[in-house]
Amino acid sequence: MKKFTWLLICLSLSLFATAQTRSSLLVSGPWAGNVELRSAMIWLEAGADVKTIAVQYKPVSSNAKPAVVVYRGEAQRDYNPVKIVLTDLNPNTTYEYTVLLNGKAVNPGFPTQFTTKELWQWRKPAPDFTFLTGSCAYFNEPEYDRPGKPYGGDSSIFETMAKENAAFHLWLGDNWYTREVDFFDPSGLRYRARRDRSMPVLQAFMAKMPQYAIWDDHDFGPNDASASYIFKPESRQVFQDYWLNPSFGEEGRGVYTQFSYSDVDFFLLDDRFFRSSDNLPDSINGQPNLNKIMFGTQQMNWLENALANSRATFKIIACGTQVLNPISPFDCVRHFPADYEYLLQMLDVNRISGVVFLTGDRHHSEIIKVDRRNSYPLHDVTVSPYTSGTHTFSGIEKNNPYRVIGVDEKQNYGRISVTGKRNERVLKIEFIGLKGDKLGEYSIPEQTVKLPRR
Repeated sequence: MKKFTWLLICLSLSLFATAQTRSSLLVSGPWAGNVELRSAMIWLEAGADVKTIAVQYKPVSSNAKPAVVVYRGEAQRDYNPVKIVLTDLNPNTTYEYTVLLNGKAVNPGFPTQFTTKELWQWRKPAPDFTFLTGSCAYFNEPEYDRPGKPYGGDSSIFETMAKENAAFHLWLGDNWYTREVDFFDPSGLRYRARRDRSMPVLQAFMAKMPQYAIWDDHDFGPNDASASYIFKPESRQVFQDYWLNPSFGEEGRGVYTQFSYSDVDFFLLDDRFFRSSDNLPDSINGQPNLNKIMFGTQQMNWLENALANSRATFKIIACGTQVLNPISPFDCVRHFPADYEYLLQMLDVNRISGVVFLTGDRHHSEIIKVDRRNSYPLHDVTVSPYTSGTHTFSGIEKNNPYRVIGVDEKQNYGRISVTGKRNERVLKIEFIGLKGDKLGEYSIPEQTVKLPRR
């Protein structure tokens, strides 16, 4: 009995020591992202007491001595998100990695592994895969929140998501929520990202799978923020510091980018950096207001060329704002007629097949389907919210005739799978509830989003 009691004391002291080490040296992380065929990136935020940072790694199946990459950037800063690039990896290989802070290995309390992409092209059929997605993650902080009922809900949804065996996760914006104490100063933008990213419930989930992200207004700046936000360069830098996307816009502007997985291309749009104010009129004297834009010329030119170059079965365009909803009274690309008409014309003129929109923001989940003359129908898959307040279908949207499936008044995330033989691929969307219960599903066969023959 005495021996058992002593073992419990030793275990408690060990756990306490690990917690103390994490709080003083490791603010959040680590997790692996931007995982490609022969490279990957490791992200973490180090504490101000950290002088040296390194990552050691090796294939799980190997008994070889781990390779080590030393971080060459600045350390011992109060705000210190870190990215470390691992190269010369092997495709389709699972690696384990360990972070070394001040020369000592840190145990974060969860597995730290990643698997590089498979080199399937010209060798075998496109692999089946599943990814997760969603938007609107609000973590309560009573001293800075608005008085009354807390806006943030049950954050255990991230524990549910951490149990999924998905290839990656895509955040669809409002990934954290700036408050009034945050968005009037760049230090507040850094505080919010640092504080929310360090939530214990996020750590195992972030490490379970690679993470990609777009933003929307609340993680860009104030509510409904536009290109006029005076700290948008600083906000862009914070976004770059906390995500491992392949790239962040062009020429120092915007955060749009692209990545691929199996036979699907993902186009991640920036709906804030170039955006006109929502309060500008949609039309003037009965004509579309061409000065009211959401994406800007630079981004739209990039998107048109990127889509034209794509040979993917499905081309998923992710945007923080709904794109298609014909009767939405809220944020929607349709309220920016210049960009909306250009986007649809772009798809028609360039004969772009396989497009599906993936959006967030609305605090409910739904799939909007819009038919087009002499072309395939377009789908807008909206997934929201993770933890923020939920929305109830009401008003003109209560019985939206364009909605083919809807989930309101529930926290949820999306599980999207791409499966099937060549020329028979199917994109299946499942809305998953707080504890893993299926709330609805809908499938889009490849053949239904192909262009008709001329």
